[in-house]
Amino acid sequence: MPKPFDSGLVWFRRDLRTDDNSALCLALQQCQKVYCAFIFDRDILDPLPRADRRVEFIQASLVELDASLRSLAAKPEAGLIVRYGVASELIPALAQELRVQAVFAAHDYEPQAMARDARVRGKLASLGIALHTCKDHVIFEGREVLTKTGTPYGVFTPYLRSWLDRLQHHPVRIQDPAPLASALAARPAGFHQAVPTLHELGFEKTNLAELRIPTGTSGARQLFEGFFERMDQYHETRDFPAVKGPSYLGVHLRFGTVSIRKLVATALQSSIAGSRGATVWLNELVWREFYFQILANFPHVCSGAFKPEYDAIAWERGPHAKSLFQSWCEGRTGYPLVDAAMAQLNQTGYMHNRLRMVAGSFLVKDLGIDWRWGESYFAEKLNDFDLAANNGGWQWVASSGCDAQPWFRIFNPVSQSEKFDPEGKFIRRYLPQLAALPTTALHAPWKARPLELSSAGVELGGNYPQPLVMHDEARARTLQRYAVVKKSP
Repeated sequence: MPKPFDSGLVWFRRDLRTDDNSALCLALQQCQKVYCAFIFDRDILDPLPRADRRVEFIQASLVELDASLRSLAAKPEAGLIVRYGVASELIPALAQELRVQAVFAAHDYEPQAMARDARVRGKLASLGIALHTCKDHVIFEGREVLTKTGTPYGVFTPYLRSWLDRLQHHPVRIQDPAPLASALAARPAGFHQAVPTLHELGFEKTNLAELRIPTGTSGARQLFEGFFERMDQYHETRDFPAVKGPSYLGVHLRFGTVSIRKLVATALQSSIAGSRGATVWLNELVWREFYFQILANFPHVCSGAFKPEYDAIAWERGPHAKSLFQSWCEGRTGYPLVDAAMAQLNQTGYMHNRLRMVAGSFLVKDLGIDWRWGESYFAEKLNDFDLAANNGGWQWVASSGCDAQPWFRIFNPVSQSEKFDPEGKFIRRYLPQLAALPTTALHAPWKARPLELSSAGVELGGNYPQPLVMHDEARARTLQRYAVVKKSP
């Protein structure tokens, strides 16, 4: 059966792998010759700090992707065409220069990306070139999972049931590009440049290598193989930040160096075999999809509360609020678990999921700061920042989101610390100035005896801050602050 296009261009974005890549496989099926490209988009990169782990992760992953494409094609002249500039201008120009009839890409669900893709589609259309996009980053997208009345879900548990039911009737299909790889074309003369270095992109090296964050599909495979050995215990270990419980695959899911279909297929198989840990981890993967469909069906969450009545809450404002926020950002709240969590984020670009809830709740419900401030800070710092999940998580702690914790449920940062870091291992790792404190005093140093503090070399207000607020008093203020929601019709 003849292929409809003589040549096509695959535009890699957040799907940096050849294995089970939907856009790549579609292009190989549809085109006699396939070129591959990635654009370092200035619209995204220019506002970033010059040392950004995400850019370093992408650059290293592209080097591996380029090698993978050449190996798959069995042609040294094949591989990735990499450009630096404005993607909405460069992709149409590149497609015209390569004389392709179609461009293929995976769906991107963030508003800025969708606006970019609309511009690209229009420019390509004016050149007589088609843009074909397909699902790759999720199992089910948009309105594929709906209630019986045909509306999107706003509560997770029924969404989960419906999602799992749909999966039974539409099992994941994993694609192998190898049988069609001969269509991968050699890059024309003048397109053989190597993937640009960080320096050539105007960026600097970070501590990514020092942190031993593995990049590319090989890094994702390494992490998943390690996690698979402990997946059966995931339900018991996932809440303890000092324990190696999570998969640590967040950044790989974010940039598509791992296939979500392969992860779901593995988790589902182990869950069916009776693994409770696999069941809980599968649920976490579905939470990710839940937030993607919330973003797609309720786009107002990008700027306001999912539940509009929560926009009436009066948050702290002015210089005092800015000072409280800065102290939180810098891990100087006086609550060790919160401060250790912020230190982990600032030093590594990662924060354990339990701590994201604790630190987020503290900002919103102890300090009275607008959740959007925290959302923006996490967007800047997280290696695995994803708009849908980040927004969903922050609205969850603020109680303004879908299926969020009730507004009157307020995490106690001390009891959370005692429960989830009982021996203080995590706190001591990230707050070495508190390391010598006995565990009984570690979770709330302001309650420690003077002799305990002096013996441990801790000076409250000196090398470790006094608490910004007292939790019981802050809780009372929060209940009063949120009363406006209770009174709303």
